[in-house]
Order: sequence, then structure tokens, then C-alpha cells
Amino acid sequence: MHSALAIASLLAMADNPPALNAEQRARLERGRAQVAALWRAEDGDMEAFAKEHFLADAQKLDTTFARFETGMEIVDGHFLEVGRELRRPVETDIGPMLPVDPLFAAWDPSAHVVEDMFASKLAFVALLNFPLTTLEQRLKDGPAWSRRQWAEARLTSRFARRVPASVQQEITAASAASDLYIAEYNLWMHHVLTEKGQRLFPSGKRLISHWNLRDELKAAYADPKGLDRQRVIVKVMERIVSQAIPAAVINNPRVDWNPFTNKVTAAPAAEVEPDAPARDVVTDGKPEPDTRYRMLLANYAAHKKADPFSPITPTAIDRAFSLGAEMPEARVKALLLEVLQSPLVPRVAREIQTRLKRKLEPADLWFNGFLPRGKIPEPELDAKTRARYPTADAFAKDIPRILQGMGFSAERAAYLSANIRVDPSRGAGHAQQSARRGDFPRLRTRVEKDGMNYKGYNIAVHELGHNVEQVFSLYDVDHTLLQGTPNTAFTEAVAFVFQARDLELLGMGKPDAEQERLRVLNDFWAVWEIAGVALVDIETWHWMYDHPDATPAQLRDAVVGIAKQMWNQFYAPVLGVKDTPLLGIYSHMISYPLYLFNYPLGHFIAFQIEEQVHKAGSVGPEIERMTRFGMVTPDHWMVHATGDPVSAGPLLRATEHALKK
Repeated sequence: MHSALAIASLLAMADNPPALNAEQRARLERGRAQVAALWRAEDGDMEAFAKEHFLADAQKLDTTFARFETGMEIVDGHFLEVGRELRRPVETDIGPMLPVDPLFAAWDPSAHVVEDMFASKLAFVALLNFPLTTLEQRLKDGPAWSRRQWAEARLTSRFARRVPASVQQEITAASAASDLYIAEYNLWMHHVLTEKGQRLFPSGKRLISHWNLRDELKAAYADPKGLDRQRVIVKVMERIVSQAIPAAVINNPRVDWNPFTNKVTAAPAAEVEPDAPARDVVTDGKPEPDTRYRMLLANYAAHKKADPFSPITPTAIDRAFSLGAEMPEARVKALLLEVLQSPLVPRVAREIQTRLKRKLEPADLWFNGFLPRGKIPEPELDAKTRARYPTADAFAKDIPRILQGMGFSAERAAYLSANIRVDPSRGAGHAQQSARRGDFPRLRTRVEKDGMNYKGYNIAVHELGHNVEQVFSLYDVDHTLLQGTPNTAFTEAVAFVFQARDLELLGMGKPDAEQERLRVLNDFWAVWEIAGVALVDIETWHWMYDHPDATPAQLRDAVVGIAKQMWNQFYAPVLGVKDTPLLGIYSHMISYPLYLFNYPLGHFIAFQIEEQVHKAGSVGPEIERMTRFGMVTPDHWMVHATGDPVSAGPLLRATEHALKK
């Protein structure tokens, strides 16, 4: 520690005579304390550093801030671009992967950036001259800050921790490995049989877990005989979560699998698809060796290594909420419970039961019969999307028309389209942001050999919402240090607003008053579904921290137990079956640590945005106005966007109103 005499010496030696005034002295004392908290012996003489780099002169301070803003955009943007291109063979469908491709994907060229900025003293210059803020300060004082103050807070926040590059590299490697595992987790559904051994799915249908499985289940509501297919998918999901799924059936169309009996047999030659990949025909039924939970544990172990370097946020859970979401965990959980415990749940369930003319089952967790597309057979939707989008490039060329359909002017639609690139995805699809002006956000979408099916189109429209936000919040924000949104839930919310209009954008007509009422009920049901999934994810991470030496098998049993407990408490009373681990199926749990709570938050925010859009009368201009505000705290962003903080209230009130109608 440095003595009071040393501090006085620093004040006396500051580089801008005459003596510092009160404001300058306060800044120096604050900056010195911020530097001291992270300074190490190998960093050298802290007093000499402070004497040289403290900026008492306001003009020099402004110029230095501008240098940092430009420099960080260059560093962040180019490293993001390099990493994205290294992952391209793994994430995009550009041909068979080579053994070296996953190695490139697991390498994080930016892992050393923060460590290097501390070593070069750049991080310390920022900490010496600009304020480091706490979450409490940002929540309390942020609404009154200037945009420059917000940009300064975002600059220093990246130096609040000093995580070694080796640790950051392990986090990246674990994430890349789990991402690849999920991207290749496909099931050939023509070879997944009913309990009586029937084939219910067409030849060639290949579904990734969990996204495509869930969407296939949703699509089955348009088929009068779809319930049997839904029951098959539910059983498949349960086998995946419990890891009872035979390893041989994953991405293998050369064997048939009855998930009810868990029996595997060789597929008859006449049933094997002509384009079936080469796979061994293994029928011993040996289960997947807890690979799902080995991946999850690897992510936990990597993130845990960062804990000692995060004294204010000493767990990955703390960092997810305090640094990532900038919302306390308790508040997020309270929002989720508002829906899970709402008396509106059984009332909405009764309306669903009336529509289905049967008792509800676990598959009805994903009921989508409120939406217009729930009444349209999926083959009809597939035919439309395949004809329109035979390739990813065809979707790219249609983006200007889609955006004009969202209310953007022709000029703004062209501007957005020029700044978005479309790639064919190996996985279900995702959006990849850019971080410097001159680079472009990427829309990765899955296109099958016979064209983009409806599932792929629906996801592509969702991802396009992300890309639109990413363009506005980078290219149109006033400080690039504020690029982005407050947290992931906000970009998800914008994506939900786009996704909700997918049929309208296909030329299927605008919703009438009744359809709007049903949209509200659908949103409520979707939040109810994902809220429990998010709680399972959060509780799983708490369990891992409580059991740091757990084996994959122990983690598997824990996740199954947590999922069943959450199901029995909130879902079994409505859906009629106890002890299913269905809530543990989401692939995000494996490849996107502590991500899932962003979805229900995103639905809350999307609903608030929809209300504002309805008041304003057009989607495009409102989305542009909102997303240009950048990365401030969640409530500050929402008050700017809609006049109110993040809340479940509007959704609950609208659901009550919809039920009365």
C-alpha cells in the first residue's frame, strides 16, 4: 500500500502547474485509488506513472478520451472480425470441416488484449483519468449523466478486472467446443419411430436440438394428427436431457430409434436417405456418455478460473447479472416469478384446452395455436419459403423489401441492407455483430439443399432483428464506446418484434383485432414457458458452485432433479404430468452459459416496445430511435424507449384484458 505521504507527493508532482484545483485534486485521488487496486509490483513505480499520465488539463483530457474511443473501436472491431473469420468453417456451411477447423475456432486472438493493455499501461491511463463506476452508481445516478459520462463509464468498466489471457483463452476454448457439439447435434427424424414402430416424419428431415425439435413440435399443431409427432419429440427431448439417448442415433440416418423403448435397429436400406452421411451402424443402444454435461462442466470450470480476478463479482453468476445484464439476480428472478405464479396461467391454459379439445400435455408447453401460423400446415409454409429463398443469397437480396415491410423508408432499408451480410449456417442460425464502423454484422441462416424451410425463415427474420439493432447501435450511436444495447435481452426483444411479423412479411396479411388479442396470449404463454427454463439454468449454475468437484454424471442427475422440481412446482399442475426433465432441454444451457434468462426479459421488453410501436404507428422509425441510444442501463434505455422501466406489468395487464375479451 502507498502511504498518505506518497499520495501527497503525487498531488504535488502533478504535471500541470500551477497547483491543482479542488476538482483536479479529487480526480487525481480517485484515479490513483482506481489504479492502486489493480497495480502489481511488476508494473513498476506507480507514483512516477501517475506523475507522467495524470491529465489535469481539460483539453488534453478530452483529446485523450477521443484517442481511447477511436483506439478501442479499432482494437475491438478488428479482433472480433479476426475471430469471426477463424470460426467461419465451423459456423457456416461452406463445405466439410477439416480437423484443424475446430482448433482455429477455439483460438481467441483477443485473449491477451486486456492483459496487454495493463502491461502497456493503457488500461492504467484510463483508470487514472476517468471514473470507474459501480452498478449501484449506474442505476442510481446514470439517468442524469451526460452521454460523455456514460461513454467514460463504459471505457473504464472494461478494466474493472484483470483476468489473465490464459484464463480468457480457456473460456473461449470451452465455449467453442460446446458450440460445435451443439451445432452437430442433429436427429434424422424419419428414423425416430413411434412406440409402435411407425415413421411419422418425412425422409430427409434433419432437426438440430433443441431449436428445430421445438419448432417441429410447434408446427405439428397445424396437423390434426400432429399430437403423435409431438409425443415422439417430447420423449426424444427427455432422453437427451437424461442422457439415455443412444450415442449411435445422433446425426445418424443409418439406424432407426424408438425413443419410448430406447431400442436401436439398423435402418432398412430402402429407408436410408440418398444423401445420408457415412456412419457406422451400431445397434447396442449404449447411451451418450454424459457428453452434454461434460461440456457444461467445462464451461463452468473455465469461467470459475476468472473468479479470483473479479473481487466485486466473484462468480460467473454475479458477473452474468451485475456486469452482463446490469440487473440484480433477485430482481430478474422476481420478474420471472411474477409470470410463473400468476393466476392468469390456469386461465390461459383453459383457453388452450378449449381450442385443443383435450387435456393439456407436456408438449403444450410450446403451444403456438394462438398465432396465425399455428393454423397453417408447415408444408404449405415450407413451399413458400423454399420458393422465395433457395439460397442464403436470395434472402440477402430480399432484405430491403422485408425492411420496408417493417416500416423503414426505402432509403433506411437500403442503408441497413448495405451494412448486413448473410451467410449459410451449420447450426440453426444466429446473428454475429460487428464492433467497428467499416465491418458488417452477419446474419447466419440455415438453408437446406432444397431451399430455406419455414423454420429457417422464422429464425432468419429473428436474426435480422438482431442485425438491424447492431447496425443502428454501432453506426448511428453518438459514442462508439456506447455501441450495443444494455444487455442481451434488449437485442432479443428487437429480434422478437421482427419475428412476430414473419407471416406478414411473407404476404400472409396483417393481424386483425382478434389476432392481436391472441398475440398477447401467445406472448404470455411463451414467457411462462421460458421463465422456468431460465430458472433451471440459474439454479444449475448455483449447484455447480456448491459442488465444484462434481462429475458429469452427478451434474446430469442434478440438472434432471432441478428440472423435475421446477416442473412439478409450476408446470405439472397445468400440463398434467409430473417428473419430466423437459425444462432442461435448451441447448443454450450447454453452449451459452447463463444466457437463458435474457429470453423472458426479452419478451417483457419486446411487449413494452410493441406497445410503444402501436402508439407511434410504425415499427421501423421507433426501432431506429430506440436502438441508437446505445448501451446504458436497462431501465434508463427503457424509459427513453417507452417512458417506463423494465416491467412485467404491461404483459400481465394486457393478458388480463385479452382474457376478458
